[in-house]
Amino acid sequence: MTFVLIKTIHLFAAFIYGGFLIIDNLFLVHIKKSYDVQEHKQIRESFMKYVRKVVPPSLLVAVITGLYLITQVFGTIGEEGMNSFQVMLSIKAFLGIWLGIRGFAQVYLGIQPLVFKSHVLPFTFVVMILFLSQFMYV
Repeated sequence: MTFVLIKTIHLFAAFIYGGFLIIDNLFLVHIKKSYDVQEHKQIRESFMKYVRKVVPPSLLVAVITGLYLITQVFGTIGEEGMNSFQVMLSIKAFLGIWLGIRGFAQVYLGIQPLVFKSHVLPFTFVVMILFLSQFMYV
């Protein structure tokens, strides 16, 4: 029961974070074409005012619950090394932890990234995590 509850929380938190990245990368970037610079800035800031309250905590919840879930499903490493499930889960964990550290450092510590300042790389990582999630059980 605990596993199912934590997995549900994890999925909702990941959905909130991933949903923001999808909206930002696929839709908000196109607003620039329809409005002048000042109007675009106001629209984006209005959106971001609410995002800053929900998305960073959701990311942290997704990472923390993801770490718990890994401990429950990773299993033991056999004589021949990790199986394909464990390899894909490890890649997912690395990407998720990187997103969590980057998000925590940026939002809570005020450390801005030196490179990859846009949300394109986190969006790419989320898409990779989604694909790995679909193939790791095959």
